[in-house]
This record gives sequence, structure tokens and C-alpha cells, in this order.
Amino acid sequence: MYEKLKGIVLNTIRYSDKHNIVHIYTDGHGLMSFAVPQGKTPAARMRNALLMPLSLVDMEAGLRQGRDLAVMREVRRNYPLTLLYSDPVKNAIALFISELLTHVIQEPEGNESLFNYIEQAVQLLEEMPGNVANFHICFLYHLGRHLGIQPNLESYRQGHWFDMTDGVFVPAATANHQYLPPQEAQVIHLLSRMTFANMGLFRFNREERNRMLDVIIAYYRLHNASIGTLRSPDILKQLFT
Repeated sequence: MYEKLKGIVLNTIRYSDKHNIVHIYTDGHGLMSFAVPQGKTPAARMRNALLMPLSLVDMEAGLRQGRDLAVMREVRRNYPLTLLYSDPVKNAIALFISELLTHVIQEPEGNESLFNYIEQAVQLLEEMPGNVANFHICFLYHLGRHLGIQPNLESYRQGHWFDMTDGVFVPAATANHQYLPPQEAQVIHLLSRMTFANMGLFRFNREERNRMLDVIIAYYRLHNASIGTLRSPDILKQLFT
């Protein structure tokens, strides 16, 4: 049985001499894996272009009971992404987002809120003019809400520490948890005010931005054991002054 779905391509890995495995986050069934034929024909090259990381696609998928791999009968782009692949800065951000999502999204169930957030963020990154240096920081912070790990902002008080383990602000650090000191905890609270619309107003230097990236990734790792070594953050850290 084939079903029409919307999807966000996360990654493609080589499976055999004849097939690749493409992981796609879909609106109706969460994470799905597809076996896609390799080849050098014009049709194969066109299909590969449609299945680049973060591509937004419409497709017909065959769901086979008892099998891990679904069948893709038809796929087409539903939103053109040009700058995402031609602009080196936006491309580096896109590769980071796709790598992170590959680690954090494991559920084979639909999540409308999460899907819509990622889809809209990809479209914004494509269309956004000017400086996008804070985009990945903004994306990561607000992604936490859709994953159920957003910091508890109601607990914030000036001078409090941020308990990375429990996601709350506390008066003092204790043993057995990971904490951010008050100065960095204040930055976490500041990021809650950042949106894609106003992120250009937040001024950080390279050291500050890279520290925020490291802290947020560390926070994600504490709450999601599936996040292993990420290669793309090192590229991002070299891009922005």
C-alpha cells in the first residue's frame, strides 16, 4: 500500500554496490528508511539531487509490514533549495542540522509540531538574507522545546546556576549533576528571547558563539544518549568571526 507523505531528508549512506539507504523524517510516520538504487543514469542523478540533506520532498511510500525498509515509488521536490547548497555558509549550517537530526530523531511515529518546526526552519535558512551566524544557535535552542528538553525558564533567577542534568536553574551547585555557573546560566536565559526574526540583534564574537554551541550540544548529549561524535561543528566554528 502506497501513501502520500511529506519528508525532510536527513542523510544517505551506502548500503551495497547497488543501493543506498536514505533516512527521511516524514510528517505521517516519523523516521523512515528507504532503499534507493544507485546508478549513473540521468534518472539516478536527478533522484540523488532530490535526496540531498534537508531536501523537502513529497513522495509516495510503500509501507511493508515486518520490514525495516520502505519503498519509494515517486519523489519530487516541494520547495526549491538553491542557496542552501550553493552558499558555503548556509550549506555548512544545513549539514550540521542534518547531522544532529540524524542522531536525535529516532522515533517511527509522526510528530506534527517537530516536523513543522524543522520544515519552516529549512525554508527560513534558504530565504534569509544577510548574516546567519546565529541561525544554528537559535535553531538548537528552540528545537529543545519540540524534543521535550527545553530549560525550565520559570526557575531562572539572576545569580542562579543552571543544572544541565535537570534543565532547571538552582541557587547553588551540588554533587552528581553538571552545572553552568551563573554567568553562563544567564546566557541560556538570554537565548530564550532569540528568534529567527530577531537573531541578528544578538551580538556574539566567535569565542562566545562557539562556547554556546559546545554547551548546547553537551546539554543535548545529557538528554539523548544516541548523540555520538559530530563532525560538522568543527566546520561551523571556523566560519564566523
